[in-house]
Amino acid sequence: MSGLGSVDHLVVLMLENRSFDHMLGFLYAGTGNMSATQQAFDGLTGNESNTDSQGNVVPVFRITPDLENAYWYPLCDPGEGYLNTNEQLFGSSTAPTPAVATNQGFVTNFAAALASSSDPPLDGAANSCIMGMYTPAMLPVLSALATGFAVCDAWFASVPTETLPNRAFALAGTSLGRVSDSEKYYDTPSIFGALTKQGVLWKIYGYTKQPLTQMDYPDTRSAPASSFGLFTDFQNDAAAGTLPAFSFLEPEWASGGLTLENDQHPVSNLANGEGLMLQVYHAVKNSPNWASTLLVVTYDEHGGCYDHVPPPVGAAPPDDSADNNPGSDGFDFSRFGLRVPTVLISPLIAAATVYRAPEGGPPLDHTSVLATIEKRWGLGPLTKRDAVAPDVGSVLTLQEPRVDDPLSGITAPGYTNPNGSNASSIGTRPTRVLEAHALMAAELPIADAPIADPKSAVAGLKTAKDYSDFIEERLVRWNESKSR
Repeated sequence: MSGLGSVDHLVVLMLENRSFDHMLGFLYAGTGNMSATQQAFDGLTGNESNTDSQGNVVPVFRITPDLENAYWYPLCDPGEGYLNTNEQLFGSSTAPTPAVATNQGFVTNFAAALASSSDPPLDGAANSCIMGMYTPAMLPVLSALATGFAVCDAWFASVPTETLPNRAFALAGTSLGRVSDSEKYYDTPSIFGALTKQGVLWKIYGYTKQPLTQMDYPDTRSAPASSFGLFTDFQNDAAAGTLPAFSFLEPEWASGGLTLENDQHPVSNLANGEGLMLQVYHAVKNSPNWASTLLVVTYDEHGGCYDHVPPPVGAAPPDDSADNNPGSDGFDFSRFGLRVPTVLISPLIAAATVYRAPEGGPPLDHTSVLATIEKRWGLGPLTKRDAVAPDVGSVLTLQEPRVDDPLSGITAPGYTNPNGSNASSIGTRPTRVLEAHALMAAELPIADAPIADPKSAVAGLKTAKDYSDFIEERLVRWNESKSR
């Protein structure tokens, strides 16, 4: 059986803050941006450029192994969030009317990030670094997945902003009008609650720490502790053939341990994320349920990294209320975010597939995950956005599972420490994701460990490791209390 009817297990790995061009733009450059099956691919030609504040042309360039800190590009965290994204797309923090993007503001916006970054950039950082693009040789795992199965060259973030709103769209179809990571908790139904009502099993896995997503929605907060696990649990479940219908995987977030962090958020070593992808692939490939499993590897947002394709307009706003539409910063949610790398992996997908949504309708975006789940397991939509989103079932075109392994012999690049005078400071400051979840963790209703003043408890935390350890301790206690 082909199509979604063949899928009993959907696995989603969502990584952090990279654009499509930055990671996969040169995937098929050697064959004139045509796949091996002669499907057109919207990649880079090498002639793309931006201008700097003096009007100088700054072209895209290939990141090669001989560059210092090659796996740490763009060597400084780019500008994130709604206003910075507007500057990258339009050259102004305010979107014009109509919102016609030129994608010509990446270099000037990155220059501002370099000048104002709280985290000192790595040695070699310059305005031009934002135009650095990885080659297939530098990212062998992601590239082999993309060429060996299906690459989506028109999968867009749901919102032109940062991490948590985009993850909320992927799992709940709305960010409740928010375009910032700074606000906590989404008081709205999620796909996890919808699956529970239908009697369909799901599980959220962290890497070595409890997954943060369990705090984000009412129906994940109320779920039993058995709904959450670590990556070793995922590997064991896959090997035993007991994966749930929907598995959502979190990476190891930036928490002060550079050698372990694998979320690929700038500035971190991309080699670790390559290793994580390979681990996930091997887990599902070697599972007895491989033939009925669809793996989706995607990124929540572009993270300020360059992409040459203007995001589409005409997105369906998910909410009707005056409080949410327009939402923060006056955004009306009628524009998508930038392209993000997304690959679809299944033995029922033909190699060298370039996959897009049908012409004439909405593009693929994060709510396509919801649309796929809803169609496969007979659920209704959560919001107006996922109600019109295309699912990915038509990528599963083969009648019989493939028996080849496109990643045979592929190994992940080895981790290398960052070089330079500022290297020791990388990863020490907490991200907004950790800050938001630390407050949620402080407010968890743990009967034997209540915190009377959550804001004060969080205010005493300083480093990324402090925040991560605090969240982990609270989540472990919370799940223990639910298991009693």
